Amino acid sequence: SLNSISRRLKELMLAAVAPGEDLSDYDVLVTGHSLGGALATSFVMDVAEYGMDAGRGLPQLEPSEPWWSSIASTITGKKVQMGAPPPPPRPKSLKMYNFGSPRVGNDAFCRKFDSLVGNGIDEAYRIVNDQDAVARFPRTMNGLALGNIGYDHCGPTVLITEIENQISKRDGNDGASKFQKSEMLWIEGESNGAACPVRDGEALSDPLGSGSLLGDINDIVGTFQGNANEEDKAFSFSKLGNMAEKVTGRLQKLNVEDVASIVGIDKKFTQREVKFLRSIFSGEGLMHHMEDRYYQGMGMCSGYAALPGQELRPLEELEAMDVAEIEEA
Repeated sequence: SLNSISRRLKELMLAAVAPGEDLSDYDVLVTGHSLGGALATSFVMDVAEYGMDAGRGLPQLEPSEPWWSSIASTITGKKVQMGAPPPPPRPKSLKMYNFGSPRVGNDAFCRKFDSLVGNGIDEAYRIVNDQDAVARFPRTMNGLALGNIGYDHCGPTVLITEIENQISKRDGNDGASKFQKSEMLWIEGESNGAACPVRDGEALSDPLGSGSLLGDINDIVGTFQGNANEEDKAFSFSKLGNMAEKVTGRLQKLNVEDVASIVGIDKKFTQREVKFLRSIFSGEGLMHHMEDRYYQGMGMCSGYAALPGQELRPLEELEAMDVAEIEEA
């Protein structure tokens, strides 16, 4: 997809430079949604490394045509022959903000992209709307049986929470339910030190590790064994009963994550996968990917109630309204 538009896009950008000016006078911001976000990632990586080389589409082994040739030919109406071309121009700044982009490349691709941030790419953020399923593909889970496919995200993630999570209900003095804002977005590496919920993380873990089912049972047994003294060395039905009670209590809390941990699948990884599958089956994963939901989410983060076809309204207005009034609106 990118190879079919990349060269033409570079030509248009160079042609847009005003007479007497240079591309280095311009700030370039690249953006896109869904597939467009993936194309934006690859395009920015290309320009950051090689400049605005309009003599080719994607990077290639063979030499590209002079980057200015197509523009000169368009202006003169004939093929222009000149000496050795100067290096492709670079913009004053290069920034990327994409929305709902799937994972574009493998680990090596991501490392290359990240190495260019601050060294050709001035700023790069991936905006993800809550449970957007497209932004979570391809999945590491595919690699549990087929090997690690290694696809990941490039640049830090900006996670927007959906309106029903951004606003929580509270009771007003008149007994009516009101809306109250809560945290609206989370920025990877800036908001806090928590792991990014959009990344898969480590899929495998120690089956006897802390927090796993077998690990917890092992800790229970170890606690009773560690507390043994000379008087307890004899077989004790009371001691065995207490230990069995604790083990039974832990088994009563058994869940999907515990079952997965028995075969060495990390509990947090399982929780993310279960949440992801629920979003798929409920339809939220696809709904949260739609452009109108991104519009709504970005509006909320900017302090406005943004709904397609309606005027922007400050969030302060919503906080003064009853829940029923807002839902009706």
